[in-house]
Amino acid sequence: MKKPRFDYSQQYIPHGYMELTIPPRNGDFAMEPNYLHIWPRNTFMMIALPNKNKTFTCTLFMPFEEFEKLPTSRDVLDFFHKYFPDAVPLMGEQALTRDFFLLPAQPMISVKCSPFHFKSRCVLMGDAAHAIVPFFGQGMNAGFEDCLVFDELMEKFNNDLSMCLPEFSRFRIPDDHAVSDLSMYNYVEMRAHVNSRWFIFHKNVERFLHAIMPSTFIPLYTMVTFTRIRYHEAMLRWRWQKKVINKGFFIFGTLIATGSTYFLIRSMAPRPLDYLRRPWDWVTNFQNTGHVSLKTPWSH
Repeated sequence: MKKPRFDYSQQYIPHGYMELTIPPRNGDFAMEPNYLHIWPRNTFMMIALPNKNKTFTCTLFMPFEEFEKLPTSRDVLDFFHKYFPDAVPLMGEQALTRDFFLLPAQPMISVKCSPFHFKSRCVLMGDAAHAIVPFFGQGMNAGFEDCLVFDELMEKFNNDLSMCLPEFSRFRIPDDHAVSDLSMYNYVEMRAHVNSRWFIFHKNVERFLHAIMPSTFIPLYTMVTFTRIRYHEAMLRWRWQKKVINKGFFIFGTLIATGSTYFLIRSMAPRPLDYLRRPWDWVTNFQNTGHVSLKTPWSH
């Protein structure tokens, strides 16, 4: 950080996390193990991931001030019975209160810096260069990808560090900053957006478009997790796809509104030529009688 022209930032998010446990039931998983289980509650959430010993690790993500509102075992049980009633019997009340007070809620930090290298002497990778919040599950993957890219560049430049390290910084910084931003966004999506029917509908449309145009429309999670598409390119492509889908919704909605208005007007005016005929009748009447009578809204 003492190096001139070295940019560095860190951000602690206002939410902390706490790990709890769901033990096996009758020697097997207490829930379906092949899923990510999420309890979204808009401003906080709990997730559960399976372990090889048939337990689940539950992680409660919540603002620190909400953790501070639960100083006693009774408060914890009341909170969980209110917001996660189906999880309480799986955890067990006694184990839940024991695990809850085992450790305090832990902070989460996001780190960005630039460049990643110093001359041809050293280079930062993984969390040392780009610690991210855990909500996309890409922290370790991003670190491994750093190593993969570095290895490819070493081969490209014949192990010349004076060429490899600057190129590594240039190549990886946009991607590592992008995955940091995507991880922040995904927390909001997981704890809040998934409760929206409009969001679910939007996701279903995205899946449908991916099914009929698999190389054109690719869901963000698929791009990030199952392809070598660079993180920053995945983010740009995802934003473009959202714009296309939203424009499609707008055009479709406009057509529906226009068509509905047209048929409504037709149903209210069975003789559409009346509006054209009436001014001509006024002219004819004025020529014959010398005056025109206009019906007002208050006349009977």
